[in-house]
Amino acid sequence: MSGLIALVGSGEYLPVMDEIDRHLLASVQANGTAPTVVCLPTAAGQEGKESVGRWLRMGDEHFREMGAVVHALPIIDRAAAEEVQYAAIIEAADLIYFSGGSPRYLYETMAGSRAWTAAETAWKRGSVYAGCSAGAMILAKTVPNFREMGLRSSPGFGIVEAEYVMPHFNHAGPFKYLMRLLRRRLSDGQFMLGIDEDTALVGKRGGEWKVMGASQVHVITKNREQSFTAGESVRMPGKDGR
Repeated sequence: MSGLIALVGSGEYLPVMDEIDRHLLASVQANGTAPTVVCLPTAAGQEGKESVGRWLRMGDEHFREMGAVVHALPIIDRAAAEEVQYAAIIEAADLIYFSGGSPRYLYETMAGSRAWTAAETAWKRGSVYAGCSAGAMILAKTVPNFREMGLRSSPGFGIVEAEYVMPHFNHAGPFKYLMRLLRRRLSDGQFMLGIDEDTALVGKRGGEWKVMGASQVHVITKNREQSFTAGESVRMPGKDGR
């Protein structure tokens, strides 16, 4: 994939994300026209119409204020993810943004769908992927089940080399135990990413990654943790775990 990827810890569509989202929009090649953004509330698909509607409105208002053409699509279940008309809109987008909710539901809804295939096609030609919370977690190799405190996990898309991507890292609360448990399970050469709230890790697969936003990004192996602040480049660990 050639487009930028933004892994966001929290704060989607809020003013705290303005600088980051303007950076993402500026990275696309819109050929002098307004960039096109697709906002997807899929991860909140089980939360009801009010929650889904709120994410749709927030995404639409946030990016329209930045001068983008916005398509806030109600892809909240597998049937919608197979809609040909939605897939066509996603494939033509310059920025595809997944807001938060349930990472497991998001992965199961998207994996193998027309919508996900369209997103992959868009990224290959240079479109941006932005995922907040659940939207970031599904890009890792594995998605832990929070309700079962990590005793069971689901596959992720494995687009990011991290074993896990953990959002809300500086306010994990009761999930700090889960973080410790997941860390102990890491093998040599594996690592997980912790992304603080109101913070993003932005980069390209196989390329440079930088921290943007209010706080830090943490690269965690079984025996080591490194923290990086805004403006710093993040070096992903190699197979030797360093």
